Amino acid sequence: MIPRICLILLATAAVLNAAERPNVLVFYADDFRADAIAALGNSAVRTPHLDALAASGAVFSHAHGMGSLQPAVCIPSRAMLLSGRTLFRVSEKLEGTDTWPEAFARAGYATFITGKWHNFEASLRRVFPQGKAAFLTGMGDPYDMPLFDLEDGKIVRERRSAGRHAMEIFAEAAGEFIAAQTPAKPWLCYVPFSASHDPHIAPPEVRARIADATLPLPANFLPQHPFDNGAVLMRDEQLDRWPRTPEMIRRRLGDYYAVVTHLDEQVGRILAALEKSGQRGNTLIVFSSDSGLAVGSHGLLGKQSLYEHSSRSPLIVAGPGVTPGARPDALVCLSDIFPTLGALARVPAPEGSEGRSFAAVLSGAQTRHRDDLLLAYADSQRALHTGQWKLIRYPRAGVTQLFDLAADPAETRNLADDPAQAGRLAEMLATLQARQKEFGDKLPITDGSARPAAWVPPSGEKLGEMLRKVRRK
Repeated sequence: MIPRICLILLATAAVLNAAERPNVLVFYADDFRADAIAALGNSAVRTPHLDALAASGAVFSHAHGMGSLQPAVCIPSRAMLLSGRTLFRVSEKLEGTDTWPEAFARAGYATFITGKWHNFEASLRRVFPQGKAAFLTGMGDPYDMPLFDLEDGKIVRERRSAGRHAMEIFAEAAGEFIAAQTPAKPWLCYVPFSASHDPHIAPPEVRARIADATLPLPANFLPQHPFDNGAVLMRDEQLDRWPRTPEMIRRRLGDYYAVVTHLDEQVGRILAALEKSGQRGNTLIVFSSDSGLAVGSHGLLGKQSLYEHSSRSPLIVAGPGVTPGARPDALVCLSDIFPTLGALARVPAPEGSEGRSFAAVLSGAQTRHRDDLLLAYADSQRALHTGQWKLIRYPRAGVTQLFDLAADPAETRNLADDPAQAGRLAEMLATLQARQKEFGDKLPITDGSARPAAWVPPSGEKLGEMLRKVRRK
C-alpha cells in the first residue's frame, strides 16, 4: 500500500492546485454497441447529443474491454475501468483494491456517483462515499428500480423509481450535483447508466418514433451461430427463439434503438446542466460502455463473444487537452480511460493500476497506443486484436478465426485456412500465448483449426421451457 505520509503530501499538493485542475464527467453505458451512434454512420438511430459530443472531441474506433470470465460481462468491465487493473488481476467486488475515484478524492476532488454500480455494496460505500440514486445490481425494470442514496459512505435512503424512468432520475441527480459545485474545488461525476441493458424499455413516446420495418439488419446477420462458441445457451441467447428471423431482429433493434435514443436524451440533459454551470470549458467528458451487444449479429443476441459487435465499445473523449474532431484509430483498452484522465488531471495512479495513458493520442502528439490486446471470454474464447487483424481461438470447439478488420469489419470472412495467411496466423497465435502468460491467463489453447459439426439449437418443448424460465426472471 502507499505510505500514509505520501498520500497526505500528494493530497496537499493537489488541493493547492485545485482551481487549475479539470473536472471529470464519465458516462459509462451498458451493452452499448460502438456503432449505435448516428454520427458514426448509423442512420437508424437519432443521437444528437452524442453526435455533438463526438464533434467536440476525439472518437476512438478501436476501444475494447478485455472481456470477462463469466456471463455478466459488465461486472469485470466496471471493475477494470475503476481500478485500471487487467482481467486476470482484478477483483470483481473491488475487495482490497485501490481505485481511481479514491485516487481523485485523495487529490482533492469531490467525487459522486449516480447510476448502476454492480460491483457489490461494500465497495460502493468505500469508492464513492457520496452518491444519489445508485442501482446496486445488474438489470431491472427502469420504472420500478431500487435506488439508494449515499452520504459519508453510508446508505441513508432506499427508494424505488416508482413510475419514473430510472435513466431520467440518474440524469437529474447528476445535474443537481454539477449545479452545486463551484470552481474552487474540482469534481469527478461518474454516471454509469444501466441502459442499454435489457429489458429494453424506453418511454412509449420514444419507442413510437421507430418503425421496425425500416431498420436495416446487421451486415453479419445470421439465423444462428454456426458452431457452439461456449456461450450459445447463455441467458442472453435464450431471450428469443432460433432461428433468428429478420422480423425478430428488427423488433429487437427497434426496442434497442429506442433505449439508445432515450439514453442520448439523458446525456443531453446532463451536458445542458454542465453548460449552465459555466464549467464545461474546464471539464473532461468521457462517453463509453462496458461492452457492446450482438442483437442479431452472427446469430447472437448477447455480448458473450469476442466479435467486434460485442467486445468493442464506443469511446468519446472531449475537453481540455483533446483535439476536437479527432478520429484516432489507436488501439486502446477501457482500463486505459482513468489512467488517461489521471494524467490530464495530474492525479497519481492508485496502487495496482495497469492501464496506460493515451493522453498523447488525445493531443495529437501520437497516433499509436497499444500494439495488440488480449481479449477473453470464460474458458471458451480467446482473441488477439492488433487494430487491423483479429485472431479468435475457441479451444473447447477446436476452431480458429482470423479476420482482416480493415477489409471485413463485419467479420464475415474467416481467413484462418487461407494459405496466404499461414505465417500471420502462426505469429498471432504465438503472440496470443505470450500475452496470456504476460497477463496471467492460464487457459491452454491449441493451434488447430478443426471444423466442428454445425450447432443444432434446442427446439420444441425444451426450447419453450428455456424461454419461460428466462422470462420469469
